[in-house]
Amino acid sequence: MLTAAQVLAENNFGDTRTGGLAGPMGLFLILLLATATVLLIRNMNSRLRRLPDRFPAPGPTDTPAADPAGGASAQESRTDTPNGHQQHRNG
Repeated sequence: MLTAAQVLAENNFGDTRTGGLAGPMGLFLILLLATATVLLIRNMNSRLRRLPDRFPAPGPTDTPAADPAGGASAQESRTDTPNGHQQHRNG
């Protein structure tokens, strides 16, 4: 009669041949991911170098949006004070 330890110790994992492809395939995938990462980093660095040091400040629009009801438009009712997020970022 088999004990519980003998049943659990039995190898039921299918083919257990040695010299499989798991090691070389894992190495190939790691090298492929490392190469892709290096190429992405180089691409992003070249794109960041092409950006200007400073962007122009957004100015008022040439034609304010007209309100069909005749009241003040949303553009006219805004104040020039920045909100909390802009204060933190600019200050």
